[in-house]
Amino acid sequence: MSLAWRIARRELRGGLRGFRVFLLCLMLGVAAIAAVGLVRGAIRAGLADQGAVLLGGDAQYDFTYRRATAEERDWIAAHAAQVSELVEFRSMLNAGDEFALTQVKAVDGAYPLTGTLVLDPPLPPAALAGEGGVPGAFLDPVLADRLGLKPGDRFTLGGQAFVMMARIVREPDSTGGGIAFGPRSIVSLAAIEAGPLLAPGSLYETQYRVTLPAGATLDTLKTAALARFEGAGMRWSDSRRAAPGAERFTDRLATFLVLVGLAGLAVGGVGISATVSAWIERKAETIATLRALGATSGTIRAAFLIQLAVLGAAGIAAGLILGAGAVLAASGTIARAMPVPVEVGLSVRPLFEAALYGALTAAIFALWPLGRMSALRAATLYRSTGRGRRLPPAGSLVLIGALVAALVGAAATLSGEVGLTLAAFAGVAGALGLLALAALGLRGLARAAIPLAQGRPALHAALAAIGGPRSEVLPVVLSLGLGLSVLSAVGQIDAGLRGAIARDLPQVAPAYFIIDIQPDQLDPLLARLEAFPEVSRVDTAPMLRGVITEINGRPAREVAGDHWVLRGDRGVTFAATPRERLTAGTWWPEEYAGPPQASFAAKEAVELGLKLGDRITVNILGRDIEATITSLRDVDFSTAGIGFVLTLNPAALAGAPHTDIATIYAPEASEAAILRDLARAFPNITAIRVRDAIARVSEALGTIARAVALAASVTLATGFTVLIGAAAAGEGARAREAALLKTLGATRGMILRSFALRAALAGAAAGIIAVAVGALAGWAVLHFVMEASYRFAPGPAVAIALGGIGAVLVAGLVFALRPLAARPARVLRENE
Repeated sequence: MSLAWRIARRELRGGLRGFRVFLLCLMLGVAAIAAVGLVRGAIRAGLADQGAVLLGGDAQYDFTYRRATAEERDWIAAHAAQVSELVEFRSMLNAGDEFALTQVKAVDGAYPLTGTLVLDPPLPPAALAGEGGVPGAFLDPVLADRLGLKPGDRFTLGGQAFVMMARIVREPDSTGGGIAFGPRSIVSLAAIEAGPLLAPGSLYETQYRVTLPAGATLDTLKTAALARFEGAGMRWSDSRRAAPGAERFTDRLATFLVLVGLAGLAVGGVGISATVSAWIERKAETIATLRALGATSGTIRAAFLIQLAVLGAAGIAAGLILGAGAVLAASGTIARAMPVPVEVGLSVRPLFEAALYGALTAAIFALWPLGRMSALRAATLYRSTGRGRRLPPAGSLVLIGALVAALVGAAATLSGEVGLTLAAFAGVAGALGLLALAALGLRGLARAAIPLAQGRPALHAALAAIGGPRSEVLPVVLSLGLGLSVLSAVGQIDAGLRGAIARDLPQVAPAYFIIDIQPDQLDPLLARLEAFPEVSRVDTAPMLRGVITEINGRPAREVAGDHWVLRGDRGVTFAATPRERLTAGTWWPEEYAGPPQASFAAKEAVELGLKLGDRITVNILGRDIEATITSLRDVDFSTAGIGFVLTLNPAALAGAPHTDIATIYAPEASEAAILRDLARAFPNITAIRVRDAIARVSEALGTIARAVALAASVTLATGFTVLIGAAAAGEGARAREAALLKTLGATRGMILRSFALRAALAGAAAGIIAVAVGALAGWAVLHFVMEASYRFAPGPAVAIALGGIGAVLVAGLVFALRPLAARPARVLRENE
């Protein structure tokens, strides 16, 4: 090793000539992963540090459809230092002739237990008492601006008068409640207790937030609470995981972005491999001399590995500095954009993770050319032909395989998303395989087409260069194609979602979802809708909310995991006849009055592992109902119409207070008139405009698409770096080629056309494969994840293909200018 180190040290004195691409590829990939990891770490730290503020207390008891009984409230108060009660629901806010959906938070005098409610103008929460005998309200600025309200203006909420006191600047507990389909309103709980908004069967959530008394722990209180409220429909949460939805979303998005960053490193690996190959090619005579003087393959390999390790460490360090510096420089912007209060700073784990990925990737792609060259004999190395066409020795192949397994294992372990990690690596490997096949196919086609180019010297020269032994097609197509593939997939998914909404919404989806319809209001509401000829269809169903707590007598989450059906409460209905097509089992008779029976959505039943005859326990209004699954139904949730995962026989819910829901199908032009009429006649109902709900989801998807596109742009930048490196490395070969062609009578224009043709063909190959991979990925995501129809979007596809051709053309032609300007005599006299 001392000899290897001495050789390496002397070689390193030559500087970084030829290693700029190596360093840039490694630096960009590591920087992207480090930046994503630091932001994710900041969000995690913010969630942990601000847990009590985000939750609104140390712990929270949730009840659906009801408030705690006096005995339950006494027990909660006895085990807490402070208690605050909140009720959340949706309702319609009316100001003049304008109506808007709002997410209402009704609070008591103890709110907020933790954190500070910031208002404009600054007021204490006690200002909810209002003025002039009219209760007060705090409104989200978006809601106030939409309705033209300012402090002192009056409006109605659910038919009850309120006065606006202030605009909400910041709620301390606004994170983690899921997607809110309307801006926030805060009112006093006392102001709505006697009104229709909390009538039996109305949809609302009650939360009791507490702070711990001295000497109590969350574990102890949780154990006692679960035992006390077993079977009562209570859901527990505490400050240790105050915003699980935000945490889950952040982790999965960050994981996906890290995997996109790894794709960028894979692209950089192509550049690393090409750089190391070119470097070893230049050092072939040095290696041959060392071999002739008795140096072993191990000594030579160690000397070169030491050099690569030093350069790799420099590239990784530069990447860590770039990633950390970019995050710190943008810390203010990042903090403002985050869903939780965060302090962006340096953290060891994400930097270590990025460095580990960078080191493993550099080692994998550098060992291939190094192992291949170190196995050659000295005589072969002294010759300029016959190098680099054989596989590395078995030992090197085993080591490379072990490093690939270590990279995949590290990504799966550190991300915690094994399935996503394996799918991403399989996708990257598949894309690289397709791109490699395309490059090899292009070389073969070019060789076969050479005879057809007789009489066309520019085309003949381009085909000969593409099909020749020193062709640049493989690194160009691999590096550029993978980055374009990721961008193509993002473009197809985004266009597919927008197209599905534009195509399907007017024909399939309802205009409004109406909830909180009291049973005695259903017939008058339907009669009122008959006065609107534009209304083409109205569907109704009774609805309650329930939590599936057990499957076959065991806790549901122990049986089926963290499935979305088990995550919180779900809509439950009852019906004498089926609404959807049965896929298995039989429906109960219309007058059935025996033990409870259930019909479950077929797709969700498969995901939960449920089958006919299984027993499920659902808690509704604090009452456990155990029902046997007797049928499965084909429920299509993609239409945005009425659909329930769980339907029970009517007798199972006899006497339970409920409300009805309705979907109204009407053209967009008549939506406003229908809403105004219904809101005036039934002020307690809540109308959710389906277009607005889909717009909120689309907005969230757009944010994800932009984040992924940003990460993909780093991959593309890495690919362009490799492309420039390949073009720069081939500058000498192009100079010799241009000199020979000039000597044989070729003009500069013909030579330039030849260079442009080979670049265009390589770029077209990368672009076409990227379009195919993007289309396949877009179809898979839309079909399997979004459950939406897919149609190929030609716009993004054409842009990707043209982008690939343009990128290779620019890089190739820029590095063709100097070879074209060189004098043939000077070039041909040079020693090869």
